[in-house]
Amino acid sequence: MNPEDIASAQAVVQWTEFSVNWLMANGLRIPFALLIFYAGRWIARILSRFAGRVLLRQSSDELLASFVKAIIYYTMLAAVAIAALSHLGVNVTSLIAVFGAAGLAVGLALKDSLSNFAAGVMLVIFRPFKVGDYVLGAGVAGTVERLSIFNTELRTPDNQKVIVPNSMLTGGVITNVTANSTRRVDLVFGIGYGDDIDKAREVILRILGEESRLLADPAPVVAVNELGESSVNIVVRPWVKSTDYWDVYWALTERIKKAFDAEGISIPFPQRDVHIVAGAQG
Repeated sequence: MNPEDIASAQAVVQWTEFSVNWLMANGLRIPFALLIFYAGRWIARILSRFAGRVLLRQSSDELLASFVKAIIYYTMLAAVAIAALSHLGVNVTSLIAVFGAAGLAVGLALKDSLSNFAAGVMLVIFRPFKVGDYVLGAGVAGTVERLSIFNTELRTPDNQKVIVPNSMLTGGVITNVTANSTRRVDLVFGIGYGDDIDKAREVILRILGEESRLLADPAPVVAVNELGESSVNIVVRPWVKSTDYWDVYWALTERIKKAFDAEGISIPFPQRDVHIVAGAQG
């Protein structure tokens, strides 16, 4: 046998001898260590779910409840794993030091993930939105479905699921569209310069009065806003419940257009007149 084979055989023998001696010394501890781990994991799951339900009852905030539940579970799971290893005779202090050094290296490599985690903590603390809110952020618009440790799940109006890293949300502007119970509908209608402004206003106010979903307070605003290149632009600004916004927006747009047509009020479109001037004859 060559020296390399002899060294390999000796290493195998030494490892086997060490394993046998360790099992003889700690064999009875293995079942108890497994019991500690699995029982501890079960307790961690129960306690985290209980904490989540308590928070949900007190604050009705699913984001906060799910986030705290995850933190409690993984923290307890780490403690249970350390306790199980300690029962097996593993030097936990040295192990923690090793994992600490390794964690530092991994943290540098996974700085983006840690940034998302920190951003998730900020979202939970400051709570710019909750589950069910319609938000605009990180270039995405959708209803908040879930907040996890590292990302937020949104559902777009056309039923797509979008996963947005938390750091992208906290690093930009977040618009919570449904944070308030009421919202203003902004509409603009252009009429011709030859049309009667007062008549157009009367038509618009009549249509607004027929819409039962509009709020009386604040009162709707109908005013001339701009003298455009091709039209006199009238702004229409009624207030509605946030849940009725789009239905009212579409309904008013259609009904006011039809009313203008019936009353002979024109809605101009941009156009340009070209005048051809004959050149001087030589």
